[in-house]
Amino acid sequence: MAILVTGTAGFIGNEIALRLLDRGEGVIGVDCLTPYYDLALKEARLARVAGNPDFVESRIDLADREATARLFADHKPDRVIHMAAQPGVRYSLENPHTYADSNLTGFLNILEGCRAAGVDHLVYASSSSVYGSNEKIPFSVHHPADHPVSLYAATKRANELMAHAYAHLYGFPVTGLRFFTVYGPWGRPDMAPMLFARAIAEGRPIDVFNGGEMRRDFTYIDDIVEGVLRVADRIPEPAADAGSDPAASPIAPYRVFNIGNGAPVDLMRFIEVMEEALGRKAVKNMLPMQPGDVKATWADVTELEAVTGWKPATSIEDGVGRFVEWYRGFYGMD
Repeated sequence: MAILVTGTAGFIGNEIALRLLDRGEGVIGVDCLTPYYDLALKEARLARVAGNPDFVESRIDLADREATARLFADHKPDRVIHMAAQPGVRYSLENPHTYADSNLTGFLNILEGCRAAGVDHLVYASSSSVYGSNEKIPFSVHHPADHPVSLYAATKRANELMAHAYAHLYGFPVTGLRFFTVYGPWGRPDMAPMLFARAIAEGRPIDVFNGGEMRRDFTYIDDIVEGVLRVADRIPEPAADAGSDPAASPIAPYRVFNIGNGAPVDLMRFIEVMEEALGRKAVKNMLPMQPGDVKATWADVTELEAVTGWKPATSIEDGVGRFVEWYRGFYGMD
């Protein structure tokens, strides 16, 4: 198959491209390498796939309508795995237009490309952030997700609604995946694991929000990728009994799944595990809750397990250990 993977210089997209290449698929990789964080890290990720003869690289901005249309016309992908987006809850408070360009316009161009190319399945990244102010946990795909508390979350919820409309209008199957706090080797430097590791290694304080009274459903990167590929291989169909269930549709080949570990971890415990793996203690800078943030996330993965026969299972101790091992090697930490 020819599979278009967007965000191949990014954390998740790069790992997906590697797995697809390992199983013999042809990958068209797309990324425009925005300077949101260290470009050297993005280039290093790309170097992992660039030499593979089954990998074709395209450096375009998906917000560019004409360039994206040419991409689909030239390569005619059978399937699309769309991971490219402008991430970050806090950054969306400072640079809202970037989110509209990447997450709304860019996603619309992907939908249009899929329609024109007649792809057999579009799988795209949503986020646990869409649950917003929902206080009923664990978060279930059967719960409404209508009250986002950040612009980033609002764009991801908008993606889900746009995807449903296109699946209904044009009949191509679409699956959205709500990721929960992804971490691991090659991770994003703006997220807590990388921020904590660097600060602890350098003897600087780490910022701990809400006085540490937070819980996250940390999900290891290998589990995320496994979930994406298992879902991508299962084409959704309209669900006659869906009713008003937001996870499925009675009129469109459309589904939404959570991908999370299903085992939330206290932030202070996560810091302890990081300290143990690094062999150093953290100096903690206790801060109040940040605007747009939530106190807890917890994934109900019942639907994911029912459809795929699988669910994430990497423990925080194993995952952080593997992350720190990579971190030491990549950044030359003694």
